[in-house]
Amino acid sequence: MNSTNTHFSFLQPTHLQNELVKLVPIGPEDFEPLYQVASDPLIWEQHPIQDRYKREVFPAFFEGAIQSHSAFLVLDTVSGDTIGSTRFYDHFPEDSRIAIGYTFLARAYWGGQYNSSLKALMLNYAFDYVDTVLFHVGAQNIRSQKAVLKLGAKKVEEMEMEFSGKKHWYHEYALYKADWQAI
Repeated sequence: MNSTNTHFSFLQPTHLQNELVKLVPIGPEDFEPLYQVASDPLIWEQHPIQDRYKREVFPAFFEGAIQSHSAFLVLDTVSGDTIGSTRFYDHFPEDSRIAIGYTFLARAYWGGQYNSSLKALMLNYAFDYVDTVLFHVGAQNIRSQKAVLKLGAKKVEEMEMEFSGKKHWYHEYALYKADWQAI
């Protein structure tokens, strides 16, 4: 995934919250609470980088989040607990598009309204600035593919992407502002 984020303040807002989740810009002090969530191997079982739960592997993901200046902790609005992470990336204003991804949630928050609530919060915000939101999902990550389809996104491409010197297959999904507004 391309790290061509131009430093726009809208990439890491400080006010995104709804009744279920609150997004807080990620900082260096957030490593331990986020790693406590990420250390569950089942979160990564369908992900192309399946060993991200390991303490020696997770720091690369975390540092990428910090350096992106567009990553968030996902907090449970009621309890205040850290339940995952997400980010905006690949913002191309000339094409009026941005991607949402690198998202993971603690298993206790799977299968309910949390992921769709999180994505709705981000989509509503992003569509104030762009016309297209992209999602890149690992080819074997059926769970995440189904979740993006439920949002109304459509598969537009299959592509090979490189992480840590290894190539992985991804599916790219696009959600268009007009389609999101029609939902």
